[in-house]
Amino acid sequence: GPSLQALCASPLPCPTGSLLLAVHFYSSPRAAPLIPSTALGVLLLILSALLTYAGIRRSLRNGSLLVSLCLTLSAFWCGYGVTFILAGQGVLTTPGDFRDALVPGLATFTLALLLVAVVGFLCGEPVLALLAATVSLASAHEVALHYSSSLGPSAVACNHLIVCLVGAYFALGRMLCFLTKGKVALPGTDLAKKKALEQSRGSSGSRNPFAAFGVLLNMLSASVFCCRLLGVTSKLFTGHVPWLWAAGSYQIGICVLSYRAMDVLMATAFGFTSILKFAGGYCLLYPIWQPEEPSFPTPFLVVFSILFAVLALFLFLQSPLDGLYLLVFVTYCIALASSPRGLFEGGPQGVAMAIFVASALVTLIHLYNVRAGAKIPTGKGAVKNLLARSSFLKLREGPDLHAPYLGYSKYADAQVLAYACSVLASFALTTTGDPQAPLATVVLPWVVVAGGILKLLGGSVAFARGKTLESSAFILYAVMWIIWGLTRYGGLYGTARSFHTAVGIAAFMLFNGFIVFCSLFLNVAWFFYSLTFMLIAVSFLLDAIHALPTGYDTAATLLFGLVSFYCFLSALSSSTFEASCLPMGGPIVQLSGVGAGTTKCLHLPARKASSVKRIADILRSGGTCGIPTDTVYVLVAACSRPDAVEKAHRSKRQAQDRPMSLWISSLKQLEPAKHLFTPLLWDFMEAAWPSPISLVVPRGEWVDFLGMKDSAKYVGTPQSVAIRIPDCSVTTHLIDLVGPIVVTSANPTGEADTTHHNQVYAKLGDKVDAVLCGGPSPENIASTVVDCTKIDSGNIGFFRVGIIPKSQV
Repeated sequence: GPSLQALCASPLPCPTGSLLLAVHFYSSPRAAPLIPSTALGVLLLILSALLTYAGIRRSLRNGSLLVSLCLTLSAFWCGYGVTFILAGQGVLTTPGDFRDALVPGLATFTLALLLVAVVGFLCGEPVLALLAATVSLASAHEVALHYSSSLGPSAVACNHLIVCLVGAYFALGRMLCFLTKGKVALPGTDLAKKKALEQSRGSSGSRNPFAAFGVLLNMLSASVFCCRLLGVTSKLFTGHVPWLWAAGSYQIGICVLSYRAMDVLMATAFGFTSILKFAGGYCLLYPIWQPEEPSFPTPFLVVFSILFAVLALFLFLQSPLDGLYLLVFVTYCIALASSPRGLFEGGPQGVAMAIFVASALVTLIHLYNVRAGAKIPTGKGAVKNLLARSSFLKLREGPDLHAPYLGYSKYADAQVLAYACSVLASFALTTTGDPQAPLATVVLPWVVVAGGILKLLGGSVAFARGKTLESSAFILYAVMWIIWGLTRYGGLYGTARSFHTAVGIAAFMLFNGFIVFCSLFLNVAWFFYSLTFMLIAVSFLLDAIHALPTGYDTAATLLFGLVSFYCFLSALSSSTFEASCLPMGGPIVQLSGVGAGTTKCLHLPARKASSVKRIADILRSGGTCGIPTDTVYVLVAACSRPDAVEKAHRSKRQAQDRPMSLWISSLKQLEPAKHLFTPLLWDFMEAAWPSPISLVVPRGEWVDFLGMKDSAKYVGTPQSVAIRIPDCSVTTHLIDLVGPIVVTSANPTGEADTTHHNQVYAKLGDKVDAVLCGGPSPENIASTVVDCTKIDSGNIGFFRVGIIPKSQV
């Protein structure tokens, strides 16, 4: 409810966590700490989840420094809590292990929270700045505590108590603001005023409020290797995995949120960097099973560096600062490829230090640009002006930049990341590891995380955007990569071969055969994309039955990787430039009546007034449209266009027992015919509307005032007509522009009601001129239909009891 939202809008879990840590450090000199390490770790994980929810929920309303603070503390306490759990369970047994495990994370968040504090003081957020500064100081004191016995734990506990006081002040201010409905607000805690100030400054800054936190996570993973290079920690071991995997997990979440912020390129970049973090954690976990260090596949890392370089080039056109920043990761992949020991050598660790410094600078710029009125220039304007002189390279901009296939989506297109993951997974499979020690070669993270988890993400986003075939293919391929990756490179497969495995792969091939067939109607690139994956599935099948020819699997994966790379480049260019330099091609097979992969039906977002105006123009021109209402979606036509009314009747195949009804926006539209209604009926209509109640009234001469002429026979029955004023601002505004409209449900007669604009297109897409997209219907139940033909005798009846019950009528 609202109280929970108000609670989570304030960083109340922050003082709670600091109170726990204050108690822990005050009691740490004792033989038995007051809070056991495992219990403290679990409590910190719970508070971390609450802070994540608070940050995300706050960001959905407006971007602010509070978002970055909540998410930063959440990631800090996630890694911190897991480390305490490892210590409590006896995993960190060697003296100094607990210190070596904690220091990289503590050092990173000391600097990160200091950056948040600096930006907070510069941008007029003193309470949040003080909160971040005190947590940063507590982390710095804890680092000093681990290296100097002269500094007692009381200093750390005192800092956490200050955090408690500042956090309690902020929480009290938010509670007072909520309880008094904004009349009483403590200084620095009124978020409504801050939101109004941000809106008055405009949205010329960073359009992605999560970019700063996403870049900050790169500092966390880099610090693990920087500390080893500088000698701050004595070794790289299992204790560092919580920081690496926490950064990777949070970065996948930031990838999803960046798609929600319509920032395709940064979302793709965060997906790429999250893969490196999971691979790093895998390398540090491997010595648990074998004493030697795992080896990196060199060809794969070269391909990864090429993908980073291409993405950096396109990102440079959007934001030169971020494009240059990604070049550091190109260097990192090259350093890993040229180092036999990978992450354990000084070369990659030196580049990790460069990543740490670059990430700190970029984080500071993103944090400042989200909040400040005067922005730090990132070079975007210069590149835009330079490309404006070119007639060939014209950047795509404007509100329709991320317009989805079916008109409305909360997410930008994730196909760029999905194609890139196909490239990574396929080139990773070219590595021939030792069958006796399959885990010794770092292949599993590339196949499972990139080919599996991130491709599942891409498939889910594609489904949300109405791309049913593409989403089905991405999800199917992701499942295949995960199962085959874990089986072949996770030590589950070994040298044995199984008939049951072959049957499972054959089932996948059957599904993919259907996708190959459907892709004939989509485009050329998708046909080859699905067909080359079939070649990979064939190689899996031949391997399962022990009949794989030498070199076939390598050739198949290379071919699929090259096709995926072309699709990756095509998706990048089409999302960046107005004229696609690398087309995906048209459909191979075109069938009349199917639409040949395109649609003439417009899909316009209902949240825009310009969309409603355009729908009104279509209706006035004699078109029919699907629109959202206060109940389910409906098909409408203007009463002033008899030809449109007849067209709606034909397209619907209306049954005689389900006649079309009439909608108006106010009784003023019936004012010229008021004398033809009885006073009781008129008063009842005034009392009942606007609402999801349709009144069936006697048919009379008043129908002639609407201008339907001969098409009036399609509305109602010879004796009565159903009429309603909907309780929906979008619908009534449209009727104000068009005049009275004829309405019927947006589904073929006899089928279920339509509750989403995607269903309107699926059921009537080739029979309507446009769909006004409002997402899911607010209600899944149709209106209540009341019989008012005998109201003057004191009787009303019910043809259908819908969302409004009889008692309320």
